[in-house]
Amino acid sequence: MSDLPKDFNSLLLNVQKTAMEIAAIHAPDVDENARFPIETIAALKSSKALSAPIPKELGGLGCTLKQLAQLCSTISAACGSSGMVLAMHYIKLACIVRHAHEDVFFKHYLQEIVEHQYLLASITSEVGTYGDTRSSICALERKEGRFILNKQATTGSYCAHADAILVTCRRDSEALSSEQILVLVKPADTRLTQTTSWDTMGMRGTCSPGFNLEAEGCEEQVLPDSFAEIAAQTMVPYSHILWSALWWGIANGAVHKAATFVRTQARKTPGTMPPSATRLAEANVQLQSVKNNWQTLASEFDEISALSDAREKLQDLGWALKMNNLKISTSDQAPQIVHKALQILGLQGYKNDSKYSLSREYRDALSGSLMISNDRIAGKSAALLMIYKDA
Repeated sequence: MSDLPKDFNSLLLNVQKTAMEIAAIHAPDVDENARFPIETIAALKSSKALSAPIPKELGGLGCTLKQLAQLCSTISAACGSSGMVLAMHYIKLACIVRHAHEDVFFKHYLQEIVEHQYLLASITSEVGTYGDTRSSICALERKEGRFILNKQATTGSYCAHADAILVTCRRDSEALSSEQILVLVKPADTRLTQTTSWDTMGMRGTCSPGFNLEAEGCEEQVLPDSFAEIAAQTMVPYSHILWSALWWGIANGAVHKAATFVRTQARKTPGTMPPSATRLAEANVQLQSVKNNWQTLASEFDEISALSDAREKLQDLGWALKMNNLKISTSDQAPQIVHKALQILGLQGYKNDSKYSLSREYRDALSGSLMISNDRIAGKSAALLMIYKDA
């Protein structure tokens, strides 16, 4: 795109155009062939969307979390996989922006991202930790200002297509499994060996099989804050809010198809309300409720982040419960909304070769409750409620 965004509104217009003219067009092929959405990501790079969270003084737009969530929901309404890639990139980029932007190395790296629109990927899972991202087996080895890191990951989010990967590990070989750090590894210094396949029901274009990672680099590529701080203050809220926005976006796309179908029916019988119109109204109520939820918490996060005691507030038990509740409720409700849209569309929504097909939206929406299992999160919330006293 030739017109680079000067503010959030112009960026949003570019992203909306990308969603309609590129992501939606390629989404069926991305899904069918479980391939990376190269066209959509290329367009987002062209419009400088990948550097949106970077502060203005470093060349970005300094977008708030609420604004980033709007971008993710816009893309995911057209292609859930593309929306997830954008969300995961923003989550990792936010970790650098919020926890390392004053560091000389990372300050320069953020400026490189603005210039080159690097796509950041993630490896936080590990064989043997059973899905617990707050625990690591592998440890960083340090020697003469450099590091060596080897990790066996159960999933690596689009790592084969990224310009850099952020990896969790133990601080050193003597550290406890919970004493983690976050390390930036670059493709030139990294070898990825794929160990599993990625033939999934939904989110097929995220291309996230398992990998053995072997990497080395300079110690300055280690983020200065502990991963415990990064997770509580940034990774968890960004993940749950951006994921909720994109799951809502998928559901919104499904309801949009249903609404188009109902309006077409209404034009055929002027003066008569189609029977499915009531169901459309019911779906819209739930859709609005979910949107209000993630937007409210995104706004609250942005407000908290501006406070002097933001770090303490973002590690409060009450805030953690809000994040857990948001993730569980949105991931549960998104498939329900898509199902309601399917009931409106009937066979037209059920057929794969129909322009109203909801097959991809339905399968993508089902991933939400599995991305960090809702059962695991509910268990953590139950433990928190045993000690949390609501003021």
